[in-house]
Parts: sequence; structure tokens; C-alpha cells
Amino acid sequence: MQRQGRATIADVAKAAGVSKATVSRFLNHRERLLSPDIAARVEAAVAELAYTPSPMAQALSHGRSRLIGLIVADITNPYSVAVLRGAEKACQDAGYLVMLFNLGNDIDREREAIDALAGYQVDGFILNTLGRGAGLVDADALHGKPAVLVDRRHAGMHTDFVSLDNVAAMKMACGHLVEGGYRELLYITEPLKGVSSRRERAAAFGACMAAHEPRVAGEVFECTGDDGDALEAALGALRKRARRGRRVAVLAGNAVVTLRVAAAMARMGLGFGTDVGFVGFDDAEWAPLIGPGLSAVAQPTDAIGRAAATCLIERLRGLEGPARQLLLPGELVVRGSSAGA
Repeated sequence: MQRQGRATIADVAKAAGVSKATVSRFLNHRERLLSPDIAARVEAAVAELAYTPSPMAQALSHGRSRLIGLIVADITNPYSVAVLRGAEKACQDAGYLVMLFNLGNDIDREREAIDALAGYQVDGFILNTLGRGAGLVDADALHGKPAVLVDRRHAGMHTDFVSLDNVAAMKMACGHLVEGGYRELLYITEPLKGVSSRRERAAAFGACMAAHEPRVAGEVFECTGDDGDALEAALGALRKRARRGRRVAVLAGNAVVTLRVAAAMARMGLGFGTDVGFVGFDDAEWAPLIGPGLSAVAQPTDAIGRAAATCLIERLRGLEGPARQLLLPGELVVRGSSAGA
């Protein structure tokens, strides 16, 4: 009767008349522990059965899976997708595969995500998560695996961290608007609570405004996705502050906020670069297509993803020492929305 399905190590052992441990020694290139006759029998059985060992089984036999667990807060966010691409490329180059868990912005699923990926024996984690809520991940939740944080810090987790240099990026964006003659600035961000990158950018915006007082004034507005009326009111108030010809501008905290601002301005009949100047964080593919083109701080997302993966792989290969912090520079892409006076 013909054997059905893929041959197993047990099939090889039976055909060669040896134990599974003996077959394992042969497959792991330890023929020196076998007699020439036994090695030849195993080799013949492997060839006859067309046996190929499972890469996962081989990796686990050496105490590693060659899998990296990547957890992202929201896979619909262009930033997360771009970072994922960079991380996946670096992992692939190093012989690792990536397993993705999308939180869908559910603040209580972080521990669930860690536990789920740990069940697949991942070697380590890359975390671009929310960093807040009842399911907050800490060092004790990582099952003894190394981790690298991307973009958002976690209280209680002293691990390698990779991010945009938020302070330098905000200083660059504000400086560009001030040099362009804008004197009333509104920084629009998603809610700040519990998200380190948002707090860092808001604090940097406040520092920039303080540095340019009294000739420049600025405010921070926290924007939620379900309150378009409040956003329109904030934009209307900004326009009213355009007294004695003072130019007004908006800075948007990320691409999600940029889309909300664009929709609100369209409803209000306002134009980018004419009624309101604009610079946003994240240079989305559609940014050149809105109005005269939206100026943006382009994050080095590919480099951030690659750096995070590289940091983790270095730890997996035995690198020790204190946690590292890599802050990468952004690039200001100037388009018509922030043209000077």
C-alpha cells in the first residue's frame, strides 16, 4: 500500500531500521556519531522517501523558531504599514519571518497579542502598540523574550527604542512656518493621553512657540475622529485670530489628522496655502494631490522598521548592554500649502 502524505522522521527511521534520534543526528550533520553503515542506510531512506525536514522543527530543535512577532496598533495607519515593510525586509535578509498581530486600536488587547505570538514560539517582539490601557504590556509580560519598541514608549519597559526624532522634527516644521510669515499656529493632534509620541510632539510645539514669543502664538487642539464639529470650530477660531493680516497655519500630528483637517476645510470652503497654511507629519502618497500640495514632515519609516528589526536581531544573537535609543531625523517636504508670504 502506498504511503499517503508527506514523509516524517518516523517514516525514515522505520525504513532505515534505526531510531528517530539517529535520523536526527544524521540530519543535523553529526554523521561522525554514526557508523558508515548506519549513515548510509539513513541517507538511502531519506532519498527513497523524498524526506525534507520541517524548517520550524529544525529551528525549534536549536531553541529558536526564526519568527519575529510584530504587533501594531492600527494596520490601517499608513505609518504602521510603512514601518512593517521595513522591518519585514530586514528580518527576511537575516533569515527571519514576521508574524503580525493588529490591535485595531483596542487598548485592552496588548497582552492577548503577546500571549498569542508567544504561543507560536516567536524569538522576540517588535512593538508599535498603544502603550496604555488595562492590557498595558510590561517586561514581565514578554515570556522572557527580547523586545524593541517603535514610536511609542512603555512605562516599565526598558528596552531598545526606535522612533522619529520628534523634537527636532517639530522644531523644523515650526521654523519653516515662522520663516514663511505665519504668526498664528494651531497644532492638531489625536488625544495625547498615554501616547508618548503625541505628547513629545505637543511639548515640542509648545517649546517652539515659547521660543518665538511674542511675535508668534500657538495652541494645541486634541481631535477625535467622531467630532467634526469641534474641529471645524477650532479652525474657525484660528481664522478669526488672523487679525491685521497675520497669517495662520495648521500643523497636523499625523496622516490620520491630516485627512480630518482636509475634510473639515473642504466643508468650510477654506483653501490650503491661501486661507490656512499647513504642514503635516507623515508624507502620505496622496499629500501632493490635495489643493496645491500638502507640505509634510516625512518620517524615515523604512529605516525605522529596519533599525527596529536590526536591534532585535542583534539582541537575539547575544548582544548585551543597556537599552538603546535610536532617534532618526525626519525630512521636511515643502509644497504649496506652506508657501511663504
